[in-house]
Amino acid sequence: SELIKPYLGSKYKSTEVPKSLIFYMSKHSGPVNEIQWCPVREQSHMLLSASMDKTVKVWDAVDTGCCLKTYSCHSCAVRAAQWSSCGRRILSGGFDSTLHLTDVETGKQIFSSKTEFRISALKFHPLESNIFLCGGFSPEVKAWDIRASKVLRVYKAAVQQTLDILFLPEGREFLTSTDAVSRDSADRTIIAWDFQSAAKISNQIFHERYTCPSLSLHPKESMFVAQTNGNYMALFSAQRPYRINKKKRYEGHKVEGFAVGCEFSPDGTLLVTGSSDGKVFFYNYHTSRIIRTLSAHKEACLSAIFHPVLPSLLATCDWAGEIKIWQ
Repeated sequence: SELIKPYLGSKYKSTEVPKSLIFYMSKHSGPVNEIQWCPVREQSHMLLSASMDKTVKVWDAVDTGCCLKTYSCHSCAVRAAQWSSCGRRILSGGFDSTLHLTDVETGKQIFSSKTEFRISALKFHPLESNIFLCGGFSPEVKAWDIRASKVLRVYKAAVQQTLDILFLPEGREFLTSTDAVSRDSADRTIIAWDFQSAAKISNQIFHERYTCPSLSLHPKESMFVAQTNGNYMALFSAQRPYRINKKKRYEGHKVEGFAVGCEFSPDGTLLVTGSSDGKVFFYNYHTSRIIRTLSAHKEACLSAIFHPVLPSLLATCDWAGEIKIWQ
């Protein structure tokens, strides 16, 4: 992309709140569950989207707003999809209980496997590009090795579903958010795991009686946020014992049972989240105040993500199947 080239050599400038709509992309016929910019900086004009319409799409979301490829390897809704670190492959998992690693160029499956559960969360290991974690409607999270096409390790918890997975820096530990909230107990809502030994490090991290549909790591500080179904985001330390910051709560948006994602801007100054009323909320990370809201969609906005290279370029997606690019 000619638009990205001038930015590749320089440091990321500060993030501004985007004001205007650049592209409106509506080729999906079902809710868009996940969007992700390609992690390879030179190819970061490409945006990946996973939808309930059983497809995964790749878009040129910087220059043209066109759909470049559609991958139809799933027979049910695709709940999770991730770029590989090299940007040449896409890992996807869906409600058909299958995993596929697809070659972006050819559309061929490099690796496919059937699991015993519907998949709702996938994450590549931050340092080991052939290893990923897979979770869903099951008490287990599994670590897979793509090269050997086999499960390396199983992480078992007394839960019914894993909602999201977050690797901590270096990948020695990771967090899972689960549906384990009952009237009398809120432990196990967020669980910290040792990646190598599969031991639980802590399950006493979040004590409110809300599930957390998504987790996000701060790019510079050792902190993470959890989106909660209490209509606020809670801030935690990303180091043991993962204490909650009681002074900062990011509230004002609505979650209402949707799997609404949240993310920090690349410079770490803003926290952005979708909302079940279709708006996008921008919070000042340090003060936890709302800086601005953007009326982005008519239906629930499930995700809002800043571009890794171009300052202030934002992609959003919604329950109606729309993807929008803002600047």
